[in-house]
Amino acid sequence: MHLDLWQSTRIVVGCVFISLFAFSPSINAQSPVVSQAEIHKTLVNTSQNRQKNLEKVKQFISTGPAAGKVDAVRVNAAAATLSDAELARLAARADKVQSDFAAGRLSERDLLFLILGFAALILIIVAVG
Repeated sequence: MHLDLWQSTRIVVGCVFISLFAFSPSINAQSPVVSQAEIHKTLVNTSQNRQKNLEKVKQFISTGPAAGKVDAVRVNAAAATLSDAELARLAARADKVQSDFAAGRLSERDLLFLILGFAALILIIVAVG
């Protein structure tokens, strides 16, 4: 008799759990934590920020103080392979160099060292990554 009572208790408990999980509307009808619109908006913003940063770097290499001192095609191709964070740091540095150069804080020699370091940094990141 002890086995029959234990076995029937297990069956009843199992049926209760199955009915709770299978027929519970709150479990089945949960909405996602992040909506599709929020995901789309985040992806679009990230893509736009990356494109802006890539344009800043390309502009710095081709028309800024760095023009003619490095191989622009090679550096632009390397910059396109950088991660979003690395590209954002590089774009911030390019903005700073351009503003310092426009303000007259950099000499030609300083600018040459910065540009060569800038190009070397991109090539090292691409080679390691």
